[in-house]
This record gives sequence, structure tokens and C-alpha cells, in this order.
Amino acid sequence: MTGERDLNINVHHITRLEGHGNIEVNVRRGRLERAELQIVESPRFFESILRGRKWYEAPYITSRICGICAVGHAQASIDALETALDITPSTRTRRLRKLLLQAEIMQSHWLHIFFLAAPDFLGTGSALALVDDHPELVHRALRLKKLANDLADLLCGRKVHPVSMRVGGFSILPEESQLARIRDRLMAARDDVDAAVELFSDLQVPDFDRETEYVALHHPDEYAWLDGQLRTTDGYTYPVCEYRDLTNERVVPHSTAKHTRHARESYMVGALARVKISWDLLRPEAVGAANRLGIGRETVNPYMNNLAQLVESVHCLHDCIQLIDDALAEGLQREPRDIQLRAGRGVGAAEVPRGVLFHDYELDDDGNIVDANCIIPTAQNLGNIEADMRYLVPTIMDQTEEEITMALEMLVRAYDPCISCSTHLLEVSFTR
Repeated sequence: MTGERDLNINVHHITRLEGHGNIEVNVRRGRLERAELQIVESPRFFESILRGRKWYEAPYITSRICGICAVGHAQASIDALETALDITPSTRTRRLRKLLLQAEIMQSHWLHIFFLAAPDFLGTGSALALVDDHPELVHRALRLKKLANDLADLLCGRKVHPVSMRVGGFSILPEESQLARIRDRLMAARDDVDAAVELFSDLQVPDFDRETEYVALHHPDEYAWLDGQLRTTDGYTYPVCEYRDLTNERVVPHSTAKHTRHARESYMVGALARVKISWDLLRPEAVGAANRLGIGRETVNPYMNNLAQLVESVHCLHDCIQLIDDALAEGLQREPRDIQLRAGRGVGAAEVPRGVLFHDYELDDDGNIVDANCIIPTAQNLGNIEADMRYLVPTIMDQTEEEITMALEMLVRAYDPCISCSTHLLEVSFTR
């Protein structure tokens, strides 16, 4: 009988995600005693690295936090510095930044959807097996990812760890002919994206709903990536500078990454949160994809986050085409920089593939960073993943241990966690 069943699941380490994390679940006589996502990655002290550095070094240092979200870290860093230094970037610059950030969103989403999540839905067990079983999927994925990487390379000088982004604008801009050529490639990629939507619309997603609070940036006029206020599905709104009132970080004993909570025990950030909060601002093509994939503003199935990533990919592809059209119509022009150093504090926020990212800096009169704080999307999601695990396990106790283990691993992968970025904690004990 499942009502008195004992179960011990220990997954060390979870595959097909970035970083090292363990799943530990213990059930004794049908009662769930523990369900933990243990983050065992060594802490990385990027805030400490920033302290004492010059202001202009911050975007280049923080972009090294992650090889997948390098643009997002650089952008949140630049946004924080511009706020601290009272610099307002031009419309041209903001347009190119949104274009660049969406290039990163696409390359990350396509990496996760096709190579990390797809094996779960297709039952292949690994990305390598896709080469033999679904070669057309692999070719499509590689074409799309290369396209997004090439767009990022064109705008920021490298495919990862941008070098041309800077406070106030860009140090180098592409030629208009280069933008026009990559626009043609984006247009051609619509068929590949439509085929991906068609494929995933036929796949079976685990049936699991759990109400939680969802958090994302929101802007009244556009699907928010850089601008706007923080909004939650529980009806709360905060200016970005008050992010600490929302995140409420805390230490948990089984993780080198902190957890967060707001109005409930946990909240979720990422693609599904953004789709729900900014549903009315999705491009029509993305709404069509969402309808085909079964996603709506009422969706509360965390496994659907993977499909929400695909919806965002459709939105980004078409939005990038429009942004390039607008850039070409206005013309590209480097912006002059007039930077007056002053003491101050600035908070920057950017929506990166896994959710909203915060950078918070305090500068002295000479432009030295005297304090820094970074809150990573994965860290914000960890508490919610564990809440999902605690709710999920009792509902699937009639399944085999292998099936329960797969459901838990698939759940964690649905969040697309970037564990290495999230680790900020070191517990130190002093002895005499």
C-alpha cells in the first residue's frame, strides 16, 4: 500500500543543468519527511570581488559570472551604474540593448529547450541520443542557437562576455549592412521556430498544478526586459530600487545559495512568470504559439516553464526583426559620453533567461565601488522548486521509484537553473 510506503531518493548530481545540485527525498510510512534541492556548488564571491574596484570595471567583471547570461549581468550592472551616476541612455542605445538582451534570451532558451529539456519529453535520456533519434531537431536547434549567438557577437563584440557594452552606450556599433543581413536570417528562422512549436505542442507535459506567486518586471507599453517596475501576480508592485522588500533573502542549512520569499513561502521568476504578468504585451505571433502550446495567463504548472520559454523565443524573434527595422530607419550613431563621478547608489534590473536579475552598487566620490549586492534568478526560484517537490511527491506515491525520481529531476530542469551563479554563501565557524 502506498499509504505506508517508505521512499528514499538521492540524486547526486542532477544532470542536464548548469552546476551541481542534489535531490534528496525521504518518505517514511507514507509521510513525507524531507524534500530538498541541495545546492552543493562552491560559493563564488563576486560581490566581494567588486568592492574596491573602479566603476567602469563592474560590467566586465560581472559578465564573467555566467557564460550564458553574460549580457544580462553586464546590462544589470550598467543599469545600476547609470542610476548611481544619473545617466540616461538614449532611445537608440536602449533599443540596441533590448535587441542584444533578446538575442541572449533566444540562445539560452533554445539551448535549454532542445538539448536539456527535450530529452525528458522525448524519452531519449540524453542530448546525445537526439542526434540519432531526432537529427532534424538537432540541426534546427544548432541553426537557431548559432543565429542568436551571431546576433550577440555583432552587437557586443563577442558571443559571450560582451566587450562593447558600456555605461552610456556602446564603444563599437555594427555596420547597417551587417544588421540588414542578420535581419534576413531572423526572417528565415521563423520556419524553424514554427516547427519547434508544432513539435512541442504534440508532447505530453506532466499534469501538475500548484498555485504560487509569480514575479517579473512589468512595463505598460512593452514586454519588459529592462524597464518598468516589479510586479507580482498577488497584486504587489515595487520600484526596482525597493527589490529587497520583495526578495527577502535568507540562509537555509542545506544550500550554498540563499532562498527568497515574499507574500507566500516562495515565488517563481522566469519565462512562465513573465508570460503571465505581461500576457497582454506579447506579440501576436507569440500569443498564437502560446495558444497552440496550451499556455495562458492562468497556467500554474511549473513544467510548462519550458513551453513558456518557447513562447518567449517566438516573441523575441519577431521583436528583434522589428527592433532592427527601427534601428535601420533611424540610423546607427555612437553616443557621446559625459560622465561626472559622484557618490551614490544605483540598482539595476534585467530580465535574463531564468528571471529577474538585480545588481546594486554604492559608489564613493571617486567612482570606487564600496558595496555591492547581486541577487540571481535561480536563487529566487530555489524555494519554489522545493515547495513544488513537497506538493508533488505525495501525489505520485503510486508510481515506481524510478518514475518519481524522473518526475523530480524533470521538475528541477523545468526551471532551467543556473546553480553556479546562485551561490553566495559561506558559513564560517571560528574556534579558539
